[in-house]
Amino acid sequence: MDNLLILERLDRLEKLLIGSKEVLTFDETCDYTGISRSYLYKLTSSGRIPHSKPNGKMLFFEKTKLVDWLLQNKRKSQQEIEAEALTYAMHHKVR
Repeated sequence: MDNLLILERLDRLEKLLIGSKEVLTFDETCDYTGISRSYLYKLTSSGRIPHSKPNGKMLFFEKTKLVDWLLQNKRKSQQEIEAEALTYAMHHKVR
């Protein structure tokens, strides 16, 4: 079997393992979120991303909090905006 194929399968298996964990290490968080190591360091040092340092050195991330953090500041789609505008117009008719 080709070495490249083996490495691709190994990479997929690692990603599947990360998907089943609740607490991620720093490197796993980079892989899971797609955030670069340097940017994740900036986010943790500035306290802008939820994380834990149980022994004062290593960083750990709770996956559910990461998902909440990643999905903050949601932007509405054009369809959602139009639906809200229609609902508002129906309930607030001009007299």
